[in-house]
Amino acid sequence: MEKLPTTVEEGKTNAIISYLWIPGVIIAWILNNSKKNAFASFHIRQMIGLCVLSILNGWIITRFLGGMVGGIVGIILFVLWIIGFMGAIKGEEKLVPVVGAQFQDWFKGI
Repeated sequence: MEKLPTTVEEGKTNAIISYLWIPGVIIAWILNNSKKNAFASFHIRQMIGLCVLSILNGWIITRFLGGMVGGIVGIILFVLWIIGFMGAIKGEEKLVPVVGAQFQDWFKGI
């Protein structure tokens, strides 16, 4: 679904802010609540999902499977973060690989 350029431009700042980990997601979500922007909402949902996975990686994977596995998962999450962040900068609604579609579905109320 192609967005109008003004929609992307209006939401680009909030989309980029959302990639500043948990504080950025919270700030972007608050800023986006007053005037919903589909582009910003898309990236906020992507980043909420990445934050949840990052927290689970620290609490569960690293604790029960070890630091090596947690580190590998952390690197994978970082690569997914870069893909999402670059999409926000370029003005694209690019799903992060493997889990991006689930994030859009799970957090569709945002």
